[in-house]
Amino acid sequence: MATLDFTVQTEEDAYNLSANVRLIGADVLVAIWGGERPHIGAVAVAQPRPSLKDPAVTSASASVICLVGHKEDELAKATAEILAAALKTQVVVTAGIHWDNLAPEAIQRIVRHSEILVEIILTRLAAET
Repeated sequence: MATLDFTVQTEEDAYNLSANVRLIGADVLVAIWGGERPHIGAVAVAQPRPSLKDPAVTSASASVICLVGHKEDELAKATAEILAAALKTQVVVTAGIHWDNLAPEAIQRIVRHSEILVEIILTRLAAET
């Protein structure tokens, strides 16, 4: 696989997210950030594996490190697992997103933006690899 490094972002509203994607050999490294104070709050490492329900389907397992006081662990894990299963390769995702005093609706929008970001990443990788 050729060397590939690109940045994408959602363009939905005030809670947009960005991601830098880098291929390292066949593996994928993704850094996701957004908000008033981007940072690294969680790291997830995923690897593809046969699904437990149907071994003909590729799934993924992930391990997560979440720094104290951060809540990006679920986003990092879900993103890493989706990408690892879809791309059938090892994936590392860092995530650090921060806005002050978020309402529950804003959190739901950020989760939706993370899903959109994964779709954008998969589409871009399919077009360029």
